[in-house]
Amino acid sequence: MLLDPLANALSKIQNHERARKREVVIAPASKLINEVLRIMHTEGFVGEFEFIDDGKAGKFRVALRGKVNGCGVIKPRYSAKRDEYEQWEKRYLPAAGFGVLVVSTQRGVMTHKKAMESELGGRLLAYIY
Repeated sequence: MLLDPLANALSKIQNHERARKREVVIAPASKLINEVLRIMHTEGFVGEFEFIDDGKAGKFRVALRGKVNGCGVIKPRYSAKRDEYEQWEKRYLPAAGFGVLVVSTQRGVMTHKKAMESELGGRLLAYIY
């Protein structure tokens, strides 16, 4: 049974990275997974990704670059104020400035660095390093 599609997607990416695969197919697709993949692409963790319409929920085909050391969801989805990101960085990332936290804010899904620049709080979704 599929309880958390984002957790399954990030787990699949990490497992395929450890097995040194070149690509991974993530199913089912969702808008949240699309936003997290977009962030991973802009930060340089994964290569190009594409949506494949299979007549159901759809799939993502993601090209892997071998840059992901660890990734996962943050459960429960803690609320983070705009001045608390350093505390969460220390908890989930191995070193300061190494990796990103994915945050859902009122202006959309973004990294914690962009949220700090915009002075926005939000809910923590995932970590990637």
